[in-house]
Amino acid sequence: MHFPRPKVTPNAYILTVLELVRKDARFFLAVALAGLALRLVFVLHFPAVVDDSRLYADIAENWLQHGIYGITNSGEVVPTLSRLPGYPAFLAAVFAIFGWSNFRAVLLIQVLFDLGTGLLIADLARRMFSARAAKAAFALAALCPFLANYAAAALTETLEVFFATLALDLAICGITGFRNNSNSMRASATWFGCGLSIGACILLRPDGGILFAAIAAYLFLLLFRQSPRSAAQPAIPDQPRLPILPVLSAGLFLTLGAFGPLVPWTLRNLHTLHKFQPLAPRYANDSDELVMTGFNRWTRTWIADYTSVQEIYWKVPGDAIDATRLPGRAFDSPQQGEETQQLFADYNRDHDMTPELDSRFAALAADRIHSAPLRYYVWLPALRVADMWLRPRTELLASDPRWWEFNDDPVWLTVSLAFGLTNFVYVALAAAGLLRSRHLFGIGLFILFLGMRSLFLATLENPEPRYTLECYPIVIAAAAAFLIDKSHRDDRKPA
Repeated sequence: MHFPRPKVTPNAYILTVLELVRKDARFFLAVALAGLALRLVFVLHFPAVVDDSRLYADIAENWLQHGIYGITNSGEVVPTLSRLPGYPAFLAAVFAIFGWSNFRAVLLIQVLFDLGTGLLIADLARRMFSARAAKAAFALAALCPFLANYAAAALTETLEVFFATLALDLAICGITGFRNNSNSMRASATWFGCGLSIGACILLRPDGGILFAAIAAYLFLLLFRQSPRSAAQPAIPDQPRLPILPVLSAGLFLTLGAFGPLVPWTLRNLHTLHKFQPLAPRYANDSDELVMTGFNRWTRTWIADYTSVQEIYWKVPGDAIDATRLPGRAFDSPQQGEETQQLFADYNRDHDMTPELDSRFAALAADRIHSAPLRYYVWLPALRVADMWLRPRTELLASDPRWWEFNDDPVWLTVSLAFGLTNFVYVALAAAGLLRSRHLFGIGLFILFLGMRSLFLATLENPEPRYTLECYPIVIAAAAAFLIDKSHRDDRKPA
């Protein structure tokens, strides 16, 4: 592993992000106010309180009023394990202070969390790159319309991104400590805090565990790189060996912090529902609900973009589905098209997915997978991931999801194009920044997390752009590094 020794300013290693703020208070205040104004525009004019928001609120209110972590079903509170307790606990705390179903208070508090995320991203960029990169990262985070948009949505994303950023920042701090021989007690606290941050991510959404997997895998790679060299491969001064015990200790404290918070939830599910369920189920269902495995598998044989999620996937069960909205790739032959049309007609009679109907979708899926396995296992997953990364992130706004047809209202079409271009610029700058910084110690953690999360998202049948927001702290930090690299090359530094 190559550890470059770039030139750095004398205080580059000791400046904290708060010291940076004090040093350039006018810049940070101006950018923070601009970020606050942007978020307030979304909160005041485009607040998003969706079905999932109301479900979380129902759980929170039942938890507060009745002491039961459950949903209201026909006037009765029924215990549930369909949602992890992180976001309902947040809503319960806000409602207890500001009043029942006070979503305005929820969104305003999320705005503060999101601005805090900007400071954490700045600190992440400072540790990995430089003080100037930290300032650029703060500006990119504060003015990012996608983070601002979700701050105005009563969903898990804002808190999830906040704790993911905190975990990444602490992980980079801990990795830096391996090279700087940090105090063992402080190092243990850093890694335990990193684990707790990941635990908070997992309690918000189960896929938060991907961050644990990425950091744990990176620690393992550090250990693997410490294997003894042969006589023919003498040690190179610029490649210092990392001590093994601190790396093992880091893994232990990381694991304790990440999974310790799940113990009460797991015990509750065993005691109340007699089921071992440390996370929420894959399809966020309760034990008495039908899991539409056949329909979901059939969906993965053709779905490639978020538009089909809105028009087909989310409508089942409960709403009529329009077969004309299916793309041509959903059929391999006229006969298969007729079979699919009949399945839709049978479903639309009562808008319910029965086990018999689900098994017919499963049989159709099996035929399609058998006839084109590469399409199912490679090409469509790749298209879904590309769609999640590159689609205009306007799903919370009134923009037409079929933006490429250019028949939307001119204002919303302009919004879609502007959001799409902005997203592309962020992602392109980040890719260039990661490529340019590929030799920096710690950058492998960024690349590993982006890769592991993208591979996970490829397995989903519902490609929603919001699922890549947890990657945006890295996107923003890497983009900032690229922006400052040419004009301030001497200011770059490793973590």
